[in-house]
Amino acid sequence: MPPDLSPAAIGAGAARLGLALDDAQLRRLAAYASLLSRWNAVHNLTAIRAGEDMLTHHLLDSLALVPQFTRITGSAAVRVLDVGSGGGLPGIVLAIAAPKARLTLVDAVQKKCAFLTQARLELHLGNVEVVHGRVEALRGPSFDVIVSRALATLAQLIAWTRHLLKPEGCWLAMKGKLPDQELAELPADVRSTVTPLSVPGLHEQRHLVEMRTT
Repeated sequence: MPPDLSPAAIGAGAARLGLALDDAQLRRLAAYASLLSRWNAVHNLTAIRAGEDMLTHHLLDSLALVPQFTRITGSAAVRVLDVGSGGGLPGIVLAIAAPKARLTLVDAVQKKCAFLTQARLELHLGNVEVVHGRVEALRGPSFDVIVSRALATLAQLIAWTRHLLKPEGCWLAMKGKLPDQELAELPADVRSTVTPLSVPGLHEQRHLVEMRTT
């Protein structure tokens, strides 16, 4: 395992995000990164391959969601949908860091779902379910939180998943630069709150957009 992806390195980055993850969680995150690296060599799940970049751009970038997620959910046993989960970012990371949450990871690409299923089995993630298909066609149950990372526009995310969100639920969309145009194109009945995120070691803009219906 590259030193960049060791439990100690992940723990140091998580601590800078204000997260106190235990040894078992850090080992799981390291094992997940190792599994993603091995699959990536064959199946091209993500363009990022170097250990240091995987730490910052994938693991810590996804962990940056956790403090806000915890603030919103209060660490309750909420149902969460990760749309276009791909290599499990942020879904697998969130499942490890917030073990009370119940995650459904959906992706339309079969090889990505195969990886997610393998990760669920190898990491013994009993709070994870993997669904292969288009999210627009997904039916019930409804979710407390719907998350996405670098997927489509905000308006598209809402259009695809509105039928899956509980009335009191929220969308959490992870974005790079402040998506001013996308925010301006939100449906009239959706209000948004934008929180800048600071990812240790990543010198790029990151923002979290929280959206709820009015």
